[in-house]
Amino acid sequence: MGETAAVAEDGTGGPRTADSVPLRLAAVFLPGPLPRAGRVAFWDPADGPLPAGPEPTELTVVRPHGSGVRRRSAPALALPLDTALPLLVRARRDPAAHPATAAWGAAAQHALRLTARGRLLPGLTPTGHDAWRAGPLDPDDIAHLRAIAAALPHEGHAVPLPGPGPLRLPEPEALMRSFLDAVADTLPRTPAAPYASGKPFADRRPQRLPDAHDWAAEVAAGMDAGVRISLRLDLSAHELFDAEEGVRSAGAAIVQVHSLADPTLVADAAALWAGEADAAFGPRARVDAALAVRRAARVWPPLDRLAEQDMPDVLALSDEELGDLLGVAATRLAAAGVGVHWPRDLAQDLTAAAVVRPAPGSATDGTGFFEGEELLQFRWQLALGGEPLSEAEMDALAEAHRPVVRLRDHWVLVDPALVRKARKRELGLLDPVDALSVALTGTAEVDGDTVEAVPVGALAALRDRLTAGVRPAEPPPGLKAILRDYQLRGLAWLDLMTTLGLGGCLADDMGLGKTITVIALHLKRARTEPTLVVCPASLLGNWQREITRFAPGVPVRRFHGPDRTLDDLTGGFVLTTYGTMRTAAPTLAQQTWGMVVADEAQHVKNPYSATAKALRTIPTPARVALTGTPVENNLSELWALLDWTTPGLLGPLKSFRARHARAVENGEDEEAVERLARLVRPFLLRRKKSDPGIVPELPPKTETDHPVPLTREQAALYEAVVRESMLAIETAEGMARRGLVLKLLSALKQICDHPALYLKEPAAGDGLLARSGKLALLDELLDTLLSEDGSALVFTQYVGMARLITSHLASRAVPVDLLHGGTPVPERERMVDRFQAGETPVLVLSLKAAGTGLNLTRAGHVIHFDRWWNPAVEEQATDRAYRIGQTQPVQVHRLITEGTIEDRIAEMLESKRALADAILGSGESALTELTARELSDLVSLRRTS
Repeated sequence: MGETAAVAEDGTGGPRTADSVPLRLAAVFLPGPLPRAGRVAFWDPADGPLPAGPEPTELTVVRPHGSGVRRRSAPALALPLDTALPLLVRARRDPAAHPATAAWGAAAQHALRLTARGRLLPGLTPTGHDAWRAGPLDPDDIAHLRAIAAALPHEGHAVPLPGPGPLRLPEPEALMRSFLDAVADTLPRTPAAPYASGKPFADRRPQRLPDAHDWAAEVAAGMDAGVRISLRLDLSAHELFDAEEGVRSAGAAIVQVHSLADPTLVADAAALWAGEADAAFGPRARVDAALAVRRAARVWPPLDRLAEQDMPDVLALSDEELGDLLGVAATRLAAAGVGVHWPRDLAQDLTAAAVVRPAPGSATDGTGFFEGEELLQFRWQLALGGEPLSEAEMDALAEAHRPVVRLRDHWVLVDPALVRKARKRELGLLDPVDALSVALTGTAEVDGDTVEAVPVGALAALRDRLTAGVRPAEPPPGLKAILRDYQLRGLAWLDLMTTLGLGGCLADDMGLGKTITVIALHLKRARTEPTLVVCPASLLGNWQREITRFAPGVPVRRFHGPDRTLDDLTGGFVLTTYGTMRTAAPTLAQQTWGMVVADEAQHVKNPYSATAKALRTIPTPARVALTGTPVENNLSELWALLDWTTPGLLGPLKSFRARHARAVENGEDEEAVERLARLVRPFLLRRKKSDPGIVPELPPKTETDHPVPLTREQAALYEAVVRESMLAIETAEGMARRGLVLKLLSALKQICDHPALYLKEPAAGDGLLARSGKLALLDELLDTLLSEDGSALVFTQYVGMARLITSHLASRAVPVDLLHGGTPVPERERMVDRFQAGETPVLVLSLKAAGTGLNLTRAGHVIHFDRWWNPAVEEQATDRAYRIGQTQPVQVHRLITEGTIEDRIAEMLESKRALADAILGSGESALTELTARELSDLVSLRRTS
C-alpha cells in the first residue's frame, strides 16, 4: 500500500504544523518505506477548498460512483506523524471532526498508551534498516485494535493499494497495525533515546544495520510480537525410538504456532519453517517463531532440541521430561505464555484416602460395633474420578515407572507420592474406638501428617447413625409426665447412644429437665438391672421425689449414710453421693448395673481426682453424664467427661491437648475447632434456654447490674489492703507471689461485701447496715419485692457473708433460711419445701454449695450479692429459679461496687461469657500471672464522679 503523490522524506511536501488543518477533513494513513516515514493525509470527501498554506499533495482515492466506485485525484494536506498525533488526539473528542479522523484519533490514543506501557520491540525492515514496532500485544490490545478498525469509515482507508489487477483498498486492521508500528518507530527517537536503547535505534535518519540481526533478536527474545507457540502432548507417541540413545520415548510434544493477529490461525512448526504458512502468518513469522521458541527454551531447556531436529514440530520426550512437563514445567511455561494442551482422555483426578473398614463379616448396621475387640483395617485406597480402584488396578499402578499410565481407557497422570501409597497400602490396625474417632473427624495422623480418612462398611453405617440426628421418641410406658419436644429428642438420643454401646453427655442448661429425661430413659431401656445415679448430696432428695412422682412404682433406694446396703436389689434406681461412691467403689463395682448416671458431672472434671478414678472402676454397659457446664475452665474437663462416657474416644489426655485443645483454646486454628466439633458433637447433646425450640417454653429473664458505692470505711480498708499487699507482691516470686495475689483478690472482694466479713467480726450486732453499700441496697430490693408478695434467692460465695445477711434480715423479722455446705441433707430438703410453699420468702445460699441441682421455681428474683469468677457458675445459680416449671418472669440482680476490682471483674466476665459456648480459658488463677503494673491497675480503687 502506498501514496501516489510524491512526498519528500523530510516532510517538505506538507505543512509543518497542524494549526491550519480543519478537523472536518477526513484523515488517512499513508505508510512509508520506513515505519517512521509514514504520513497522515487530510482530504475533503465533499470536494471543498483546502485551507491556504503550502502546496497540497495529490492523492489517488477511491470514491463511490453510481452503483460502483472509481479512482480520482484529490488534494490533501500530508503531515508527519509527530505533527499529526496531537491533531488526531484532539479530533477524538471534537464532535465536529470527520468520522474517519475521529477513528484515527482513537488509533492514535491506543498507540500512545502502548508506548507509555513500554510495548515497543526493536527490529529490522526487510532492507536491513532499524525500526521499532508495537508489541507484544496481549488479547485485550488486539481486541481494542479490531474494534477501532471496525468503526473506520471508507474515507479513512480510501487510498488504493498499488499494483495491477482489481482495485483493492487496504484492510482497516492491517492499515491500523502499520500505524501502530509507525507511532512506535517515531516516538522513541528523542535526545535521550541513545542512552536507553542504543544509538542506532534512536536516530531519526535511516540506519542500515547489516550486523544487527543477532542484537535485535536478543533484545526481542521472550517477547515475540507476531506469533505464540504451544505444545500439544501426545502420549500415544511411545513408539518413537531414539536410535542413538537406544530408548523408547514416553511421549511427544507437537509444537504448534498461533498468530496473535488472528488467534484462529494455527500451524505446525514444520509448515512454518518450510514457508508454507507465510501467507497466513506474514513474512516475519519464522523469525518471530524462532524468538518464541528461544523464550520457551529458557523456561524449559528440552525445547532447545527443536532447532537441531529434522522435524521441528515434534519433540520426543523421555520419562523424566514427560514427568517434568506434566508437573512444574507446565506451570512455568504457562506463566511465560506457552500453552500446554493435554490429551482429551488424560485423567488428573487420581486421589488417595486413608480408609478404615471392619473385618469381612462384621455387622453392617453399626449395632454391636463395640461388643467385640476385633481390630479394624486401616489402609490407603486409591480412586479415579471418585471410583475406588480394584486391587489389580492398584497393583498395576504400584508397578508403574512412567509419569502416566493407562487405566480404564484413560491416560492417568500419576503423582509419585500416589505410587508409593499403592506400593505400601497397609497402614496398620485400629481398635474400634480409634476407628470411630477417625470416622467422625474424617482425618487421621499418618507419619506425622493429617490426611483424609474415609470409613466404609459397618463403620460408615455407625457414623451415619450418629450424625444423622434423631426424631423425638415415644414416651415410655409407666412415665407419668408429658415430655416437651426437645426432651423427647434428648430421650431418643440417649436411647440411641446406649443401644449402640456408647455413652453420652446430656449438657442441657440447668432447669431444662435432665432428671426426668433420664428417668424416661430408664423406663424405655426396660432392663432388669438397676440404674446407679451418682450426684451431690444436695440432690438426693430431688432425685427421689422426681422418681416417685414421674415413675411411681419404680423402686428407688438411697445408698448413703451408715445403714447403706445393696442387698435384695430388684431393679429400679440406686442413688448415692460422690463422697459415698468414692469410699464404697469396690462394693458398687461388684454389683451388676444396667446404667450408671453421673449427675452434675463437673464434679469429676479432674480425671486424676480420687472421685473420678473411683467412678471409672464401676463397670456398666451404658454411661450417661449430666451437666449444664461441660466446660468451665478448659478442654481437659471435656476430655474427662467423654473419656468416662466413651473410654478412649478422645485418646490419651496428652495427645488430646496437643492435637485439639491448645489450638482451640488459643483461637489459632478454625480447622481444629471444626475437627474437634465433628468428633465431640455426636457424644454431647447441648441445648440452651435461648435455643429457638426451647425459649418459648420459659418466661422472660431480665438481668440488671446495680452499681453500689463504697462506704468511707470500705474505701479506707480497700486502699490500705492494696497498698500493703502490692509492696509484698513486688518483692515475691514464684508460688509465694501467686499465693499473695490470690489472698489480695479474696480480701478485696470481702471488703466490697462488708468490712465485718473481712475483719472476721461476729455476725450479730448493730450498725451492720451503715457499713456496707451492698447490704443497704439489698434491704431496699427486699423491701420492694416482699411488699409485692415476691420471693428471692440471695447467693454469696462466702458462708460468713451469708450468716451476716441472715442475721441482719432476722433482726428485721424477715422470714429467712440459710443453706450452705454444712447443712444436713434432711434439713436442706425441708428448707427447699418451706421456700417452695411460700413459708420462707427469702433463701440465702452459699454459691458453691447450692448453685446446682435445686428446684426453686418459687423465686421471681435472684440476687448475686458478690461476683464469681466464672459466669457459668453464676448462671447455674440463677437456674435454680429460671428452669422448666417456672411460670413467672425472673429478675436477676447483680450488686457491683463502683471503682473496685468488681468493676473490672464484670468486664472480664462479659468477654469470658462470649467464649464459654465454645471453650473457656483459665479463670482466677490467670490473674496471678499479671505483672505488678497490670495487677495494680486491676485492683486500684478508682474514684467515681
